[in-house]
Amino acid sequence: MTEIDTTEGAGRRPAKARHADRRSFMRKVFFASGATAVATMGGATAWTALADETTDTATAEASASPTPSGAPSGGPGGGAGGGLNESITEDFFGLTTDGTRIDDLYSIHSKGVDTTPVTAAATTFLAALSDSQKSETQYTVHSTEWRLWSNTDAYSRQGVSIADLSDEQNALGEALLKAALSAQGLETTQLTRKINKAACEAINQTTYAEAYFWTVMGTPSETEPWGFQFDGHHLVVNYFVLGDQVVMSPCFWGCEPTSMEIEGATVSVMQEEIRAALAVVNTLDATQQSAAILKATKDNDEITAGAFSDNAVQEYKGIAATELNPAQRTKLLALVQRFVGKAKDDAAKVKMSEIRKHLSETYFAWMGGTGDDSAFYCRIQSPVIWIELDCQSPFAFGSLYGETNGGDPTQQHLHCVVRTPNGNDYGKELLRQHLLTSPHHR
Repeated sequence: MTEIDTTEGAGRRPAKARHADRRSFMRKVFFASGATAVATMGGATAWTALADETTDTATAEASASPTPSGAPSGGPGGGAGGGLNESITEDFFGLTTDGTRIDDLYSIHSKGVDTTPVTAAATTFLAALSDSQKSETQYTVHSTEWRLWSNTDAYSRQGVSIADLSDEQNALGEALLKAALSAQGLETTQLTRKINKAACEAINQTTYAEAYFWTVMGTPSETEPWGFQFDGHHLVVNYFVLGDQVVMSPCFWGCEPTSMEIEGATVSVMQEEIRAALAVVNTLDATQQSAAILKATKDNDEITAGAFSDNAVQEYKGIAATELNPAQRTKLLALVQRFVGKAKDDAAKVKMSEIRKHLSETYFAWMGGTGDDSAFYCRIQSPVIWIELDCQSPFAFGSLYGETNGGDPTQQHLHCVVRTPNGNDYGKELLRQHLLTSPHHR
């Protein structure tokens, strides 16, 4: 399927209609998979806590027979984009190597991250919304809405669209991103949206020029769990906060094209990430490359853990970081930093420390060419970090950079996914521990 729906009149339905559709869909999801998911959270009290405010009937019916879920069935879930009609068919389990989660990787304790600015920015943003906008935007922190993100721009999203916000409201939304992200992370979001808008206008598809939506989970708080999601074409940020701890995943970073002329100037995004990936593979000697490179060819979509693949199972492949020399490990960590470093510096520092702790269990895998302009896929995988970079085939915008839509993969169409394996995407493991250990949740 293509990422742009060119059907006449395609695009967002009226906000109230989308709201009703998604609420109905979420109820169905809750009936289908809510019972076992909540049972793993710790009994009847967790049931009440996890119920979305619109699913009281579902909670009562599902809680009649809570059966803890095991590991997810089936193999890896692929596809970075997610289709227009994708749904959640399994309880959340998390990304693993063999269907078994590693315990004791994450815990609630002080990390020293200053979350006051992002909490204040989210509070101010919500306060600036009208009552109807706020009702569409705000969910409970336990809501299934966390998992309903997609890269596809024609996907029917929930929340409030930036296209429906006033200049003042959009400025406050931008302030929220600024409070959550580093300078380079904010720049990535801005350039991605700028290129997307210009590309849509260039092919006469302005319906999708501002296809980005806000949802806020929970109530911004200095002590209670909450978070937000910024979700749209080639750009998804899931951001969970609990006290001074932050989990920023899953995230999707991408663009098509990754470089184009806009108003007489060249605008580019994700170039440093591309160069950093190539720097890692090209520092390997022939023996190391034979271990790291899984295949020399590149198919269109190699992504394993994209949208609607929260429970993907992927064994370690490629070369272990223990087989790299110190200079090579430095380049590998520099690539990781390009993605982890999109969060605020203090949050990124905590995450990088966690990643270094598990460096001996980290693997680097590659598919495709290794030349400066080669299309490639690479993956960094450890118990605590998952990063995929994938050069895709031209889709809707190929004509803008001299390619045929559906042709060979190119660096001009990039998809990247960042996840926290072993159950802590969306901060779910921290949330589980909070619900079980906080006296007011017992």
